[in-house]
Amino acid sequence: MKGLVQFIADLRNARARELEEKRVNKELANIRQKFKGGNLNGYQKKKYVCKLLYVYIQGYDVDFGHLEAVNLISSTKYSEKQIGYLAVTLFLHEEHELLHLVVNSIRKDLLDNSELNICLALHAVANVGGRELGEALGSEVHRLLISPTSKAFVKKKAALTLLRLYRKYPGIVRNEWAERIISIMDDPDMGVTLSVTSLVMALAQDLPDEYKGCYVKAAQRLKRIVVDSDIAPDYLYYRVPCPWIQVKLLRLLQYYPPSEDSHVREIIRESLRQIMQSAMETPKNVQQNNAQNAILFEAINLLIHLDSEHTLMMQISTRLGKYIQSRETNVRYLGLDAMTHFAARAETLDPIKQHQNIILGSLRDRDISVRRKGLDLLYSMCDTSNAGPIVNELLRYLQTADYAIREEMVLKVAILTEKYATDAQWYIDMTLKLLSLAGDHVNDEVWQRVIQIVTNNEELQAYAAHTLLTYLKTDCHESLVKIGCYVLGEFGHLIADNPGSSPIEQFMALQAKMFTGSDNTRAMILSSFVKFVNLFPEIKPQLLQIFRLYSHSPDSELQQRAFEYLSLATLPTDDLLRTVCDEMPPFSERASILLSRLHQKTAGTSERKTWVVGGKAANADKQEVLMAQSTGLKRSFTTIVNGTRTGSNGITPSPTGTKSASGDLEGLDFSSGPAQPAPNMASAAHLTPDWDIGFNKLYFLHEGVLFEDAQVHIGLRSEYRANMGVVKLYISNKSSYPIGSLTTTIDNPASPNLKIDSKNLPEPRVPAAGQTQQTFFCVAHGPFNDYPTIRISYLAGALQAYTLALPVLMHRYMEPSSLSAEDFFKRWRQIGGPPMETQKTFGLSGKNKIIHEAFTRHMVEGLGWKILDNVDPNPKNIVGCAVYHMEGGKTGCLLRLEPNYEKKMYRITVRATQDSVPPAIVKQMEQKLGQGVKETGPISNYD
Repeated sequence: MKGLVQFIADLRNARARELEEKRVNKELANIRQKFKGGNLNGYQKKKYVCKLLYVYIQGYDVDFGHLEAVNLISSTKYSEKQIGYLAVTLFLHEEHELLHLVVNSIRKDLLDNSELNICLALHAVANVGGRELGEALGSEVHRLLISPTSKAFVKKKAALTLLRLYRKYPGIVRNEWAERIISIMDDPDMGVTLSVTSLVMALAQDLPDEYKGCYVKAAQRLKRIVVDSDIAPDYLYYRVPCPWIQVKLLRLLQYYPPSEDSHVREIIRESLRQIMQSAMETPKNVQQNNAQNAILFEAINLLIHLDSEHTLMMQISTRLGKYIQSRETNVRYLGLDAMTHFAARAETLDPIKQHQNIILGSLRDRDISVRRKGLDLLYSMCDTSNAGPIVNELLRYLQTADYAIREEMVLKVAILTEKYATDAQWYIDMTLKLLSLAGDHVNDEVWQRVIQIVTNNEELQAYAAHTLLTYLKTDCHESLVKIGCYVLGEFGHLIADNPGSSPIEQFMALQAKMFTGSDNTRAMILSSFVKFVNLFPEIKPQLLQIFRLYSHSPDSELQQRAFEYLSLATLPTDDLLRTVCDEMPPFSERASILLSRLHQKTAGTSERKTWVVGGKAANADKQEVLMAQSTGLKRSFTTIVNGTRTGSNGITPSPTGTKSASGDLEGLDFSSGPAQPAPNMASAAHLTPDWDIGFNKLYFLHEGVLFEDAQVHIGLRSEYRANMGVVKLYISNKSSYPIGSLTTTIDNPASPNLKIDSKNLPEPRVPAAGQTQQTFFCVAHGPFNDYPTIRISYLAGALQAYTLALPVLMHRYMEPSSLSAEDFFKRWRQIGGPPMETQKTFGLSGKNKIIHEAFTRHMVEGLGWKILDNVDPNPKNIVGCAVYHMEGGKTGCLLRLEPNYEKKMYRITVRATQDSVPPAIVKQMEQKLGQGVKETGPISNYD
């Protein structure tokens, strides 16, 4: 396009801004004329749109030509289509009126067979975005991501496009897509895995339950990269295997609590061990060193998150101690960040305290990011043993600290002082010193919290009033004046007899601040003076003079307040004055507002973590972190925060104090309602059709086919000894093509009475006619009725998934036991009735069913009982004995079953030496015996 080249050259050669504008206006007039004339071919449209794009990029307004750019999208030539999409992404925004015109054109290109056209359309959707475009085309983007026919680079762009749409409008990504998106993390192309992992990281932070399956996928993929070196040479970055995906996988594992599965934990541990070993030697190459450090610090954060090995944690502390002394700013920052995480998780802070002097020195680092991170670490590592030195150092540093971090420092120092003070006077001294040093960087919440603590604790009141009066006699900050006027108004009478603290001296100290304070502070001082009228009648003339003076104030609030106080103080009797000026009740117990303020400052500034800045107590329950830290300064000092005291009328207020209307509403959630929990596709509520065929066949058997269809064959073999059981699943691929991303997920509603632990994971890829297996250890910790279910999913073109019930039932842990008739009745009487006994009468659950003796005896023996003949006087009754094995011991069980074959009824009585066992046994027997047998079926077929 020679005309475009010449136009660009003309603009570059323009000697002045005016000449450039003149050339641009001339060209715009020419292009406008050409567009009005019409009859332009595709090449000419492309050329003129390119000129408009260049003009727009130079900063000039372009208010025409948008429709021609939209028309270029429909061109069959790639070069014209490319310019059309480029113009649309630059000229149009997500709410542009022309955007609806391009939706059909973009959809047509997304359905095209050409990967180039598909990618151009994906670029447009990602860059323009918008709710309209996302809702119309989101499903198409998802289809391209999961389609087995999509090329790798199309999948990459589709994943990133979906991520871009989700970040702007989360509702575009549907919850039912979760399982299919997670399965793509097994894609053989590392670029696709990297893009999809970025998408999953964003989704897992907001929807952890729906995307919990990504945890095992991340652990498996990390092991294949780090331990098995399963990576293409193209993804080796300075001999480090794809550091970007390693960092993402390590971070993704931190979004979830540590897995309870021992095999998954071992996979993660093996990968971390290899990463730590690879980082033992520092490479000379800068790029390789940076890549290794990025992985290493994320691995350290994951190790701290897992918090499983004490020895390894000590090694981490030593290594981090070296990093925070590094000459490189980035390494120091990362070291302090990791150590802050360590402090938030560690059982003891002793390893971190060894580096306390170095951490204090980081407050004076030349980089403000390092100084901020050092402040976070000091806040997290503080406890009763080192609170004094840390608070003193922070107060010393506050005078020279950056203005950008002073407000945060004030909050943290106030919280530390309150939380770890063991002496009342030390708390008052440090807090007031903080307020005097911080000046204008003090939030209202800080001085309000001091008032709350002083009011709630008698021990502090006199000392606080004396100390504040000393500050008021000097040139102090306004926040101290506000605290002082409130405290003196409430508790000034406690120090009125002390030298230098007489009523007139308190009055003069506050009166001096009337001339320099703000209107809000003056109003508070007037309220203190009306309290003085009640407390100190000897200075009433001086107080009335102040009220008369401010009753003519130009400020309406001061004028009204002074006039009302004057009227109150000059009433014939003092009854109303005493009532109004009675001592304030204690504040209600509630979370510290300082903590709320601190966490609001950091909320939403970075990706969500499973930990917050603060010690282990702050991370005991992230959802209730504010409540966890607001219970007092320390056990020996809790009355300071939420103490109770006797009021001036001699009545002890209630512990919760008096709440205002706003206080009663504080913390309430006025949203439409609680979020609905994500459906658990691995639960019994989503069992696959015909799941019961294999389940019923394996109810009493130890080996057989659990499920089979045209694609897979799932066999099961099990063995039980005492309270231990081993279950092996054999998953065979019956098709003539391989299946990929094979995933199994266990749902165990019987937990904690049934613990299931996998000893291996199936191979994610099963070749044609191939087989993989998975082994589970099932340990009974108590009686249970609910059977576990397993979700098996894989990719065979589309996603295929089955939810099956595993025949791991209570009778597997029952061992038949023989007793004589005499011993049976003796033990039956020893056990006695409820709660060691459970009795139930029930009939058949279905129509056209019958029961007979052979069926009943077969079921009772299958459920683990030894039938004792000739024990019951009625020969039709069945008497049984068994031992139920569970972790920590075994329980003897006795059975008496009374069948009524004519009425199709049973009466079951079970006694056991542990009261929780009989109800569970009776419930399982009712479920199985109540099924009966079909009238038309063969008598020998009881399954």
